[in-house]
Amino acid sequence: MTEETTDRHVRVVLVDDHRMFRTGVQAEIGETGTTGVEVVGEAADVDQAVTVITATRPEVVLLDVHLPGGGGVEVLRRSAAMMAAAENPVRFLALSVSDAAEDVIGVIRGGARGYVTKTITGADLVDSIFRVQDGDAVFSPRLAGFVLDAFASTDAPPVDEDMDRLTQREREVLRLIARGYAYKEIAKQLFISVKTVESHVSAVLRKLQLSNRHELTRWATARRLV
Repeated sequence: MTEETTDRHVRVVLVDDHRMFRTGVQAEIGETGTTGVEVVGEAADVDQAVTVITATRPEVVLLDVHLPGGGGVEVLRRSAAMMAAAENPVRFLALSVSDAAEDVIGVIRGGARGYVTKTITGADLVDSIFRVQDGDAVFSPRLAGFVLDAFASTDAPPVDEDMDRLTQREREVLRLIARGYAYKEIAKQLFISVKTVESHVSAVLRKLQLSNRHELTRWATARRLV
């Protein structure tokens, strides 16, 4: 049986810091003749993402939340003009392993049109990409409820005072530590020195009143930041 072809077409950029994941997504959705999705660029960190998006001007960007250089929110901030363009706006769909409320709400406030988790099937991801291209908002079912609640409420979402004490870079280091990265790996991911990583970890431990990286990992896991 031959696969059906499609007349639909959308140009997509993949932004994720894991090369194997990007390769997997490309293999899953990138058969343009069948899916209508043309992957026109890839990026592994914030600076690369902004450069590739600016150069290719795709219709949709698949954006991971946790990226070296400031995270998905920083990509959105630096792409604001392209999102607001009157003609051919660039639209963003977050694709992340995280289902933490702060991650979802953060990127939606930053301008993303939707948020799906990496458990999504290839067919559903293709459908979500085209819906975002058309201007729809797309969410994995479990996430839609609390996103609607957060934006429908007249009250601001609860503030995590502990997290507020940390700088953006300290939060990045915190998440990578909690994921089990070694200091050298974190330094490579964030394009900083090992000594700078050590300084950030010391600052995080001091601000959160924790004693070691094991306590830090438990703290991050309890808040679903990993």
